[in-house]
Amino acid sequence: MKATQKNFAAQMARAATDATVFYFCGPDEAGAADAAARLSSHIASRQGQFERVELAGADLRRDPVRLADEARSVSLFGDQRQIHVRCSGDEAHDAVETLLASPVRGWPVFIMAGSATDKSRTARLLSDRPDALVTMFHPPDIRSVTLAVREMADPVGLHLTDELAERIARGTALDTRMARSEVEKLALFLDASPESPRRADAGALDAIAAVSEDDSFMPLVNTVLAGDTARLSSELARMQELELSPVGLLLAFERRAAQLAQLAGRIRGRSDINAFLEQEIAARRVFFRDKSELAQQLRRWRGRKLGRLIERLMLLHRQLLTDNRNGELLLSQGLAEIARAAAR
Repeated sequence: MKATQKNFAAQMARAATDATVFYFCGPDEAGAADAAARLSSHIASRQGQFERVELAGADLRRDPVRLADEARSVSLFGDQRQIHVRCSGDEAHDAVETLLASPVRGWPVFIMAGSATDKSRTARLLSDRPDALVTMFHPPDIRSVTLAVREMADPVGLHLTDELAERIARGTALDTRMARSEVEKLALFLDASPESPRRADAGALDAIAAVSEDDSFMPLVNTVLAGDTARLSSELARMQELELSPVGLLLAFERRAAQLAQLAGRIRGRSDINAFLEQEIAARRVFFRDKSELAQQLRRWRGRKLGRLIERLMLLHRQLLTDNRNGELLLSQGLAEIARAAAR
């Protein structure tokens, strides 16, 4: 089976019944992780107590039989199990192939495949099978995440206006995992439930809201992509002082690069970038406060240069996943290289 981020929610119940292998891929890792967590919780509601087994793609590449063994093994305490795999690209391909060769129906297997697409070898292995689900997640836009926030709010008894839902979407940098956390905190703060719904307002959100992306990640993102090497050292120092997550920060860069790619595809041969961005703002695809930074970045990052930027960010992401102890150093070096490229 195949699904998209648009119809994943509608297919989730059927997939939970029919499938045992769930493959999540695409550039929106936050959306993929959120979807995997929702599906895991849905299955767990029927399983009851379960043991969660975490496996790395690199380990499965060295030992392809292990995934099938874990998916058929019984928990030490007799609990149900869920197998969660985090891999890069097609690291888990041989392990999945071995798993599918077994005639025994195993425990649910969730595969988060960073830097992979629904055209990868592993995805092709699974997409035509009735006992598997492949879902690809593209970079989100403000409209889709705002709608997702509204959908998150209803089951927990929250009534959100479009304006408040959009504020949550922007404040969490279009990260649906963070947005779900904010919605759950807001419901708890207002003592909301499906039986006793509550209407949220800006004051309640102010009381519980996390630090927004604009307060943390975006000054550094804009400094690097603008090629402002004079400000770079102070922004990197701020990153260390605030102890910003290297992976979270890199995801903010990836989201901005994906946004630039979408905008570059729509602008085509037009020369008036400001007029184009005004149209995007009117269509609610761009936040008006981002206009000046996006205009500057679109002038610097187009065509092949933008393609190389996306490739460099993907490489940085893989490096962080394989060497998280030196994540801050690796990220600082990588961002300095990108800033110098932007300044040329």
